[in-house]
Amino acid sequence: MNEKARSGASVLVHLLPSLFEKVGIIVIAAFLLSYMKPFRQMIGHEHQMSKKIMLIVLFGIFGIISNYTGIEIGNHDIPLGDWHTEIAPDNAIANTRIMGVAIGGLLGGPFVGLGVGLIAGLHRYTLGGFTAGACAIAAILAGVLSGFLGKNRQKHMMVTPWFALPICMALEALQMVIILATAKPFERAWELVQVIGLPMIFINGFGTLLFMLIIQSITRDEARTRAVQTNLAFLIADQTLPYFRQGLNQISCRKIAQIILGLTEADAVAITNEHSVLAHVGAASDHHFPKEGIATGITKKALEQGKIIVAKTKTDINCFHEQCPLQAAVVLPLQVQQKTVGTLKMYFKHPDKLSQVEQELAEGLAKLFSTQLELAKAEMQTELLKDAEIKALQAQVHPHFLFNAINTISVLCRTDVEKARGLLLELSAFFRSNLQGARQILVPLEKELEHVHAYLSLEQARFPDKYHIDFRIEPKLKEVPIPPFTLQPLVENAIHHAFPHVKNKGEIIIQAYVKDDMMHIVVEDNGKGMAGEKLVELGKRAVDSSKGTGTALYNISERLEGIYKGQASLAIESETGHGTQVKISILLNEKGAYVKDVESIYRRR
Repeated sequence: MNEKARSGASVLVHLLPSLFEKVGIIVIAAFLLSYMKPFRQMIGHEHQMSKKIMLIVLFGIFGIISNYTGIEIGNHDIPLGDWHTEIAPDNAIANTRIMGVAIGGLLGGPFVGLGVGLIAGLHRYTLGGFTAGACAIAAILAGVLSGFLGKNRQKHMMVTPWFALPICMALEALQMVIILATAKPFERAWELVQVIGLPMIFINGFGTLLFMLIIQSITRDEARTRAVQTNLAFLIADQTLPYFRQGLNQISCRKIAQIILGLTEADAVAITNEHSVLAHVGAASDHHFPKEGIATGITKKALEQGKIIVAKTKTDINCFHEQCPLQAAVVLPLQVQQKTVGTLKMYFKHPDKLSQVEQELAEGLAKLFSTQLELAKAEMQTELLKDAEIKALQAQVHPHFLFNAINTISVLCRTDVEKARGLLLELSAFFRSNLQGARQILVPLEKELEHVHAYLSLEQARFPDKYHIDFRIEPKLKEVPIPPFTLQPLVENAIHHAFPHVKNKGEIIIQAYVKDDMMHIVVEDNGKGMAGEKLVELGKRAVDSSKGTGTALYNISERLEGIYKGQASLAIESETGHGTQVKISILLNEKGAYVKDVESIYRRR
């Protein structure tokens, strides 16, 4: 018995370093694989069937190698030889097979675990030895159990090294139990387990810990890289958004290209539309000129196919210039509503600079830029629609005033021909101003005041001495632009709704002044006023009423919102028996009234 103990101790002394050596081989293989893109893709996309099959093959190969390179255990000794194609009937092997099976199952789930277990287990069975059947059963069972445990874990969190460690040790212990339960003779199985049990449990657990630490490092590196790419992509998108809103033109595209060039590793950046280069900054600017035709074959290909084109050689770029320094490029189509409207091109002087990271960043930018172009187009269409709505609202005012003016002049033609003639001239001037205003979004306040004066000359001819108009206009505001047809409808409302059945002479005050960086235009009367419940609806929508619909106030409110985008407001205050005040407030800047996207407003004029 003492001889057996000494023999077992001798086997154990030789077994431990040999097992460490075998584990080291698998860990080194994992470390080398971690630098290979296919392996990283398998780890990151294990839910895809193609990746599952690749995991089965990979870890199945690990299992086969573990069988071949295992340590053959004889009767209290370790036979020589590092590669075993056959095990003696009375011998067994100590190896790292369970480690590969368990890791495959934890990463890939039950399907992968079963596949790896079958490959490793059946191969182990073909090698022979008195534990062949027990080891085969243990490998298959370990694959299935680790697969279910890994799948359940991944529902809530990642499979971590410290989660995998006890599982692998437990599965190795399970293999020892199966050997004791099934291997014959039992005495030989018991002696074997006493010698290899604890070493294999701890060594396989240690190897699993190292292997999973490498997997965890891969996952963290991928996550860190994606985070950096995402932050950079959003930074570029944020800085380029104002220029994409201007559409694809030479000025905006040059700004966009300069931003991308400054924030990426590219040596040159170019942007094209469907027909020509709009901007090219960086290397090769001496022969890649904006507004010339498409210079490279890959750009034409990307436009035609609507797909990403990657070039890794100067020949692939197919530039017409023989001395072009650009040797690698990624060309990405810019699409609006699934139609290719241009390309984004990132060029590199050395192919090695066009890494997978740069390519993925470029792909992300192309998607973001395509989205920005679609939003810019939608925004432009919204502005055009709003413009059309404003024109339609303006047109509603004209017939209302025209009928009143014609009725007034027709009466005067019988009583005062000269005055009627003068009013016809005023009417002509009024509608000439109307035609000019209908083609403009903004006019100087002075022009709007002339419009009001022409209107009042016609109205006061109808109702002489019924009301008095008091103008209180700060002279410096006369050149400030405001929407046309803003004051006249307010004055008309005051005349027609403030003084019915009022015996005393009415008074209307028209003011324009500056306060708190705002220009305030106020039309105030001392008429009958109105009840509070009516004020709630005025300016928000047209209302049904025998005395008016509120269309003029709604018209003005809609135009202020459409033009100033929240930087102007319409306020109405009134009290029964004490008159009404309507105030328009517009934010001022150092040049006058503030208009969002001022340049686009004036381009419509």
